Amino acid sequence: MSQSFPMISLAIPTLCLVGAGPGDPELITIKAVKTLQRADVVLYDALVNDALLEYAANASKKVFVGKRYGCHALSQQEINYLITDYGTRYDNIVRLKGGDPFVFGRAQEEIDAALEAGMEVQIIPGISSALAVPASEMIPLTCRGVNESFWVVTGTTRNGGLSSDIRLAAQSTATVIILMAMSKLEEIKEIFSQHGKSETPVAIIQNGTTPDSKMVIGKIHDICFRAQHAELNNPAIIVIGEVVNLNREVMQKEVLQEVEISSGTHTYENISPLCPSSL
Repeated sequence: MSQSFPMISLAIPTLCLVGAGPGDPELITIKAVKTLQRADVVLYDALVNDALLEYAANASKKVFVGKRYGCHALSQQEINYLITDYGTRYDNIVRLKGGDPFVFGRAQEEIDAALEAGMEVQIIPGISSALAVPASEMIPLTCRGVNESFWVVTGTTRNGGLSSDIRLAAQSTATVIILMAMSKLEEIKEIFSQHGKSETPVAIIQNGTTPDSKMVIGKIHDICFRAQHAELNNPAIIVIGEVVNLNREVMQKEVLQEVEISSGTHTYENISPLCPSSL
């Protein structure tokens, strides 16, 4: 009589770092969806839309690890441990991160832990909120004749302070996108004001690309008051630069103001476009 033994998988466990996109569950790549569909374990962040977990219907474990500014259900070390521990029991471990894993997602630390444990690693890029959220509010990050570059900066460094790169960014003509910075808004205002930018347009977008999205537009000198009045909080993205004026509502307001101060003809002949033509 033959004796049966439990099946032992000889496959090398794989960690897949998957970008969940900026919040809208439809803004996820097809490759990310396919990866979730074959996941055995999903470790997901607080900024991940819960609707995306439906793609992982066959996963044995779906574990909330709660990483967002001011809300860490687990430390990074504990998350690294979960990745390697599940890797001893399952073949496909998915680490689902908001936005793109390589944009302030601490992906490298998790990659290092997985490789050290003998796991394979795959990266599935996602749409970063730094790009998608301004676009969802019709704020381009670049526009010919307005700016030539954009900076994406973290508002909070590993020691809890404000990034020194923000001072450098404030001296440029670039669009500046600052993530995880609502608690540092007053300090950011002071830095830009010190560099003569008190009249520079600013937009703050909370819960971008979702039905709960809320936006406030102002200038450096009054944005703190406006944000407080609107009760904005994390998660939010701060966009600083002249491109903020290209938002549809701002453009309409500018046009109306120019019409009102015109000679009474109420024509648009003398209104120059805010974003110069590429022709």
